Amino acid sequence: MPKVSVIIPNYNHAPYLTQRIDSVLAQTYQDFELIILDDCSADNSKQIIEQYREHLKVSHIVFNEINSGGPFYQWKKGIELAAGEYIWIAESDDWCEPTLLETLVQSLDDNRGCVLAYVQTHTINDDNIILQTSTHNKLAEYIHGKKYIAQYLTTHCSIWNASMLIFRKAQYSNISQRYTAFKMSGDWLFYIEMAKQGDVFISGKVLNYFRKHDKDVSGKMYSTGNNNLEELQILKILKDDGMITEAEFKTHLLEKYIRFRVFKYKFTHDVKAAIKAAFYNDGVKSYKTFLQLNGRLSLLKIRINRRLNMLFK
Repeated sequence: MPKVSVIIPNYNHAPYLTQRIDSVLAQTYQDFELIILDDCSADNSKQIIEQYREHLKVSHIVFNEINSGGPFYQWKKGIELAAGEYIWIAESDDWCEPTLLETLVQSLDDNRGCVLAYVQTHTINDDNIILQTSTHNKLAEYIHGKKYIAQYLTTHCSIWNASMLIFRKAQYSNISQRYTAFKMSGDWLFYIEMAKQGDVFISGKVLNYFRKHDKDVSGKMYSTGNNNLEELQILKILKDDGMITEAEFKTHLLEKYIRFRVFKYKFTHDVKAAIKAAFYNDGVKSYKTFLQLNGRLSLLKIRINRRLNMLFK
C-alpha cells in the first residue's frame, strides 16, 4: 500500500493543472498514490486530467456529473478513496518544491504522536509576484495540539493553504463532518479537530506556492463579507466545544466586530444584516449591548490614533 495518498480536487483550474500535477509527480519522496477529482468543471480540465490516466502513480480519476456545491465535499470523497497512511490535499491551482513531501513525511515518521505537519508558503499571483510569505520562528518544531489551537487556530487560521500540509488518515475518522458544509473555512475547522488528537509539526521551510487569482473561493468570500459569517461559526464552535472560555470568546468576538465595522461599507445590505444577526446572538444569549458599547469605544480610539499619527508625521 502507498504511504501517502495525494488528492488533487479540481474545479475550473485548467490553466494551472499541468503545473500542479507535475509538481506532485516530481517529488523526491515517491511512495504515494495520486487521486484526481474533478467537480464538474466547465473548462478543459477533463482533457488535461485524462492525459495522466495511464500514469503509474494515478490510482483514481473521478469526474463528477453534478457539482458538489462546496470544496470540502471533494476532500471527503478523496479521503474515503485514499489507501495511504498519510493524506496530502494538493489544491489544483497550487504547486510546490520537490522536497515538500519528503520533509513532511519524515516529521510524521519521527513522531508517532504527530497528527498534522506543514511547511511555509509563498502566496503568488498570476504574474508570479510574491504577495506574502508565511513564516515560523523555528526551522522545525512540534507543538502539542491543544496548545497549537490556542496559539494558532483561535483568532484566525495560521495554516494559509491546504497544499502546505499532510495529516494522518487514522485520525480523520474521529472528526465530525461539520467542515464539509463550509464554503471557505471548512479547512480551519478540519485542522482544529485534527489538532485535538495529537501534536502538530511546523517546518520553517518555504516549500509551497499558494496561488491567488480571480477564481479562488477565499477571494470572493472576503470581497462579499461572507467570510465573517463562517469565521463567527468557527469561533462559536471553539466556545461550545470548550476550546476557549466565555471571556476569550467575547474578546475575539469584539475583535471581529471592530473589523466588520471598519469594512462593512463594502458589503451589500443583506450581507450586513446577516453578519449583524450572527454577531448579536448565540442561542438565547445576546451580545448586542456588549459589542455596540465596546465597539464604539474601540473605534473611537482607532480614529484618535489615526489623527495623532497624521499630526505628528
